[in-house]
Amino acid sequence: MDLKEQVLIMSGVDVRKCMACGKCSGACPSYNEMEYHPHQFVSMVKKGNIEPLMKSESVYKCLTCYACIERCPRGVEPAKLIEAIRLLAVRPQGSNHIKADDIPSLLDPELPQQAIVTAFRKYSK
Repeated sequence: MDLKEQVLIMSGVDVRKCMACGKCSGACPSYNEMEYHPHQFVSMVKKGNIEPLMKSESVYKCLTCYACIERCPRGVEPAKLIEAIRLLAVRPQGSNHIKADDIPSLLDPELPQQAIVTAFRKYSK
C-alpha cells in the first residue's frame, strides 16, 4: 500500500470533494506558521505527493482545532489528513515527536487551554 492510500484510509477523507476554494486555509489560526497550508495538504494528498508533507514542520504546527473542517463547504477534512500524515511521520521513528510528560514543562502561562488539550491529543497518539 502506498503512502497516499495509507493517508486516505487512516483519515477517512475524500480529497476528491475538494474544489480548492481555500476557505480551510483562510480559517486556519496557524496559517502564518505553516509552510504548507490546509488546502495545500489536500491538494498534495490528492496528487500523492506525501513525502514533502511528512518532512515539513507544518504537520506539527497544526493545532487540530478543526476550524478548517468547519469552514469547508464540501465536507473535506484537512485536519484529519494532517493528523494522518503526522502519524505516518512519527510512527516509524518509534516514538512520538514529544512525550506527553514533557509538555507541562514547555507550557507558557499565557497559553490558551485549547492548545494544551490539543497538544495532549496530538502527542499521545
